[in-house]
Amino acid sequence: MIQITNLHYSYGSRPVFKGLHLDLVPGHIYGLLGKNGTGKSTLLRCIAGLLFPRKGALQVAGFTPGKREPQFLQQVFMVPEEFYFPNISIPRFVECNAAFYPRFDHHQFKNYLKEFAIPETQLLQEMSYGQKKKTLISFGLACNTPILLMDEPTNGLDIMSKSQFRKVMAGAVSPEKCILISTHQVKDLENLIDRITIIDEGNILFDQTVDRIINRLQFKISFDSDEIRNAIYRETSLKGNAIITSNPEDGDGNIDLEMLYKAIVTNQEKMQSIFK
Repeated sequence: MIQITNLHYSYGSRPVFKGLHLDLVPGHIYGLLGKNGTGKSTLLRCIAGLLFPRKGALQVAGFTPGKREPQFLQQVFMVPEEFYFPNISIPRFVECNAAFYPRFDHHQFKNYLKEFAIPETQLLQEMSYGQKKKTLISFGLACNTPILLMDEPTNGLDIMSKSQFRKVMAGAVSPEKCILISTHQVKDLENLIDRITIIDEGNILFDQTVDRIINRLQFKISFDSDEIRNAIYRETSLKGNAIITSNPEDGDGNIDLEMLYKAIVTNQEKMQSIFK
């Protein structure tokens, strides 16, 4: 659904991507992880047709995003990190914007607002940032576009809202939809995404499914000095030493995205060798 080949992009003389390759298919929630300023937002904007690559091929749902064809714009919705709402009511906002998305479902939208406890009669400019963010997420989901891009969607959400977000997103997955979520707050996406792509300095450091990660790695607390010393990654916690080790039995287990990210950034060669 999204094919990126040899993508190059730069801001003036500062390169962001130099030969980026990535393929995304429907039926998944992808987590695009990385620190601030590493190119996550730039990649989403290129996919949405808001930025134009200097070199390389970018195909999204069979379209070239930079051409901004109406048929393409109906296929993609992006929830940006920063956005502006006019001082109008939610029904007026829907009236002005829903017509651009043929699959928009008004009933779904109302249900999402109810899930997020958003009063439908309130003016958008009178809302808090978190309420605005939840309204935009609700609208984006109700558009039912095959491709949904979300840039730092949990920024500005409180603890309960983040839990509601994960619940709503889990129910939005379908075999026809490709969802790409960019974030540096990795804990917010645990138990939600099913494929992890880590980007750093414009390069893909890691790209694996959650199932394969769990089969190859163990995340646990250990008090065994030999096990701690030989761990792929370790850090001290109040409960003991949190470690990542290889999983020779290819068994099931849990995943700690924050530890995984740190392990990949600090021990990239070792982590990549495990997944060869």
